[in-house]
Amino acid sequence: MSHPASTTAHTGVLPTARAVAVPPGTAIHATLPGSDFHDAYEVPDHHPDRSALQAWLDVAAQTPSWVRTLMLVRNKAVRLVGLKDLGQLDDGYPPASGRSLRDAASYAVGDRVGIFRIRHLTDREVILGQDDRHLDVQVSILKRVEGTAAPTLVLTTVVHIHNALGHAYMAVITPFHRVIARTTAQRMAGHGQR
Repeated sequence: MSHPASTTAHTGVLPTARAVAVPPGTAIHATLPGSDFHDAYEVPDHHPDRSALQAWLDVAAQTPSWVRTLMLVRNKAVRLVGLKDLGQLDDGYPPASGRSLRDAASYAVGDRVGIFRIRHLTDREVILGQDDRHLDVQVSILKRVEGTAAPTLVLTTVVHIHNALGHAYMAVITPFHRVIARTTAQRMAGHGQR
């Protein structure tokens, strides 16, 4: 099936990520009660046969240097106040299966993928999460097909804050998060382009 923006890989132009509501009826939507922050970005899905986790693995494997630099600065700064150094989005941890780091079929719930652990895993939706004493973060990649509309990917983030440090952290991080999340969604649609 061909879609109007499917030439993205050839033109080098990333498609626009559209801010949307967290998709109802999804596993990530069930985590919204009590959340302190959430956002979601939707882009065309040019690889509807690729699983949600494979979409994440493909884009994380090509993390842009500016995102790596922001993560490095973040990790150094948060260590000063006793928070976790998460590493990088593309850090490799062997899945329990012992198979390839780049193949979504190698992973199961509980395996670590970059800075996150897999909490929910289907071909259609994966939820990746990271908990800390100040806040819990969950990120969902959802493959969405509605009626005759072109397939899309939705990248959703849900955060539950536990204390004042978590609120302060989110106040500083939110502008950076929005840029990284929107760009990551665009890169998923753009076949992992930098």
